[in-house]
Amino acid sequence: MTASLSAALRLMPSPTPTLLPDPASGLRPDATASQRLARGLDAVRHGVLLVDADGRITACTAPALALLHRLGLGGAPTFRRLLRLARSGCGLGTRELVARLRGGIVLDVALGGHSVQVELHPVPGEGAALVLEDVSARRAAESRAHALARLDPLTGLPNRLQLREHLDAALLRLHRKAEGCAVLLVDLDRFKPVNDTLGHPVGDALLQKVADRLRAMVRAGDAVARIGGDEFVVLQAGVSGPDEAQALARRVVDLVGRTYMIEGQLLSIGASVGVALAPADGQDADRLLKNADLALYRAKLDGRNTFRFFEPAMDARMQARRRLELDMRQALARREFQLHYQPQLNLADERLVGCEALIRWRHPERGLVSPLDFIPLAEEIGLIVPIGEWVIRQACRDAASWPQPLSVAVNVSPAQFKSDRLVETIVSALANAGLPAARLEIEITEGVLLQDNEKTLHTLHRLRDLGVRVSMDDFGTGYSSLSYLRAFPFDKIKIDRSFVTDMGTKADGEAIIRAIAGLGRSLGMTTVAEGVETAEQLRRIRAEGCTDVQGYLISKPLAADDLLRLLSAPATPLPGAPA
Repeated sequence: MTASLSAALRLMPSPTPTLLPDPASGLRPDATASQRLARGLDAVRHGVLLVDADGRITACTAPALALLHRLGLGGAPTFRRLLRLARSGCGLGTRELVARLRGGIVLDVALGGHSVQVELHPVPGEGAALVLEDVSARRAAESRAHALARLDPLTGLPNRLQLREHLDAALLRLHRKAEGCAVLLVDLDRFKPVNDTLGHPVGDALLQKVADRLRAMVRAGDAVARIGGDEFVVLQAGVSGPDEAQALARRVVDLVGRTYMIEGQLLSIGASVGVALAPADGQDADRLLKNADLALYRAKLDGRNTFRFFEPAMDARMQARRRLELDMRQALARREFQLHYQPQLNLADERLVGCEALIRWRHPERGLVSPLDFIPLAEEIGLIVPIGEWVIRQACRDAASWPQPLSVAVNVSPAQFKSDRLVETIVSALANAGLPAARLEIEITEGVLLQDNEKTLHTLHRLRDLGVRVSMDDFGTGYSSLSYLRAFPFDKIKIDRSFVTDMGTKADGEAIIRAIAGLGRSLGMTTVAEGVETAEQLRRIRAEGCTDVQGYLISKPLAADDLLRLLSAPATPLPGAPA
């Protein structure tokens, strides 16, 4: 026996169980037991070799023989040769190799271009059993599955998992070679309308085209990944300063924003890009991605179709935003929201005809939070629906307590109007408050009508059938206001305050108000001019034929108790009302 083989076999323990016949059992030992055992193991799909104490292979099963021939080891290889090949295939020394096998660890070794799984088992009094299995096909399949798990199936780009690997490699170069990098987080603008209106196949084709454009604009050392939905990441390697990242970000905005031809249709989208630089904006993957996301959020706030670099103040603003979000999630339960009501005056008989409900948030620490600060956030995080439902219920309860049968107008957001619960919420609110449906007015903007038009019109007609009145808010500011008046007979159109403000400074202000008032008159609709603040504005609006007005000249928004006191004393003129 060779010294290395003797050492290897001495390292192997003698387990209590034996693979040979046991004299205590009444069975006599048989010198050919190992050969018979080997023949019995021919049915096993793994290859088994039996090795005696002198290092000779004494038995070889048919699967083992076939495997040895595939490995180019035909003839009668010795255990010493196999051990040497195993050592070279797994990079271990004899002692460590045997120690691992003795510990029950199955090793993969490379032999003859194949991946072979090796197990070693001591056979007391005989030597050892070596179990071999060619796992090349399995390992190849696993390798393919591993590669696919790191790719986006739609675009073939690296996914989030492989992106992290690229980022980690770039950051390793940063630490070793002081080589910076830039992370560009790309979000597509106006992609959702394309996907919703033209269907997912067109949307998928568009994403593939975007992926092709991003691939084409980066260098060999850079990486492009799709991390979900319409979000992509460009990792720019070897960046020495912001100028290189700025040039790439500008190129991304330009190229992604160019027209696409898909299935015979010309499509136009845009790209918003947030940029974070390493090491200035972070030296780990999570920090860089987070800061790029903050910069992307800023790019969207600034009008989209542009790029922004991360700035430390962005993080502070985002932290404040998160605190505001947490507080708002608790505000409903804590009864921190309130409704104020701004009266509307009919110009024909100088009497109040209704009030618009306006939400206010009185925070215990922040004080009065402006709706401009929390309504957009509520829409973004999905809280606008429960908040809107509360507004409808509270407005109906308050209006039912008024001593005069004024109407109450409630603004309904596009997200709330899209909810399947809107009609049921209104029916329930009217019933619980005991308020006649004719006294409730739902105000919608063109944003509501830009959604699923057929479903929207169906909901509007259901509200009309209930007796609820419907008005279009901010009339004249959208592109399709007139076409919507043809599609649905609104009860009221509200002239946007910007036209009232322009009356004194722009020549077309009065002309627009005159046209809208005439349109409302011909269609039998009430016209309300918003934002009336001066007696001169009121005079001109009256002259142009508007039926109602609303604004600080008539009354500022009043808390529910203040409005109730005002309505209980009808003889008292409203602040700023005409004599």
